[in-house]
Amino acid sequence: MWEILGFVFAIFILVVFWIILFDTNRFVVRKMEICDKRIKGQCRVVVLSDLHNKRYGRDNCLLLEKIREQKPDAIFMAGDILTAKPGKTLDIATHFVRELAKDYPIYYGNGNHEHRIKLYPETYGDMAQEYAKALKECGVKPLVNEKLEMEACNIVVYGAEIARRFYKRFRTPHMEEGYLQELLGEPDKEKYVCLLAHNPDYFPQYAAWGADLVCAGHVHGGMVRIPGFKGVVSPSVHFFPKYDGGIFVEGAATMLLSRGLGMHTIPIRMFNPGEFTVVDFKEN
Repeated sequence: MWEILGFVFAIFILVVFWIILFDTNRFVVRKMEICDKRIKGQCRVVVLSDLHNKRYGRDNCLLLEKIREQKPDAIFMAGDILTAKPGKTLDIATHFVRELAKDYPIYYGNGNHEHRIKLYPETYGDMAQEYAKALKECGVKPLVNEKLEMEACNIVVYGAEIARRFYKRFRTPHMEEGYLQELLGEPDKEKYVCLLAHNPDYFPQYAAWGADLVCAGHVHGGMVRIPGFKGVVSPSVHFFPKYDGGIFVEGAATMLLSRGLGMHTIPIRMFNPGEFTVVDFKEN
């Protein structure tokens, strides 16, 4: 009896290990369509987040090839393309951005990892300066509480870099009323407003500010997902987070919460492959 149970348990562990290995090293492409009367014509955007120095093939050739297959007009980056770790290489992130920037305009919103290396030079040395220099050389300027317009489509893209205090573990700190207005000003409602905001926990505040589409990341899909249910835990150690991955709606606002492409610290994905999303914006 014990021998049978031991054998079954061993098989179970092997299956779990195989699923983790499989899902940690693959990605899927998801698609969504947005129609709005303010959008002119149509355009296609690829939304990426949380690469965290992950490589799919040599120099990310498999990921870059799949992105190019989508024939996007632009790239939205919702943060954490690199990993903030002392001595960690920037080469993977910079090469990835550089290759995309050769073919597409990039709208880059910082995540907590890009923000962190700027805030703590005593820990990360000159990582922030080196990364900023590399991005500038390939014509990319992160949207740090700034906006850029996609004039042909009448879309305006904001990038929100909220304070580090909003990334506390185990809890979601209160965001004061008017905080986003102080950071970003008032949105132009004559245009379709996209907000690159890495932390999805503040979706109600982003919606109240006036975002039409929020592109977020950070949660990695909950790392391990229970099929048909939810992600288990976020990097901020929120168990079964409300916002784990997918599409969420708050009033007139929609949030596209990417499950990301990589991971850090605990490099595990289960029933939760990496992903990027193709968004087709169309005139209604």
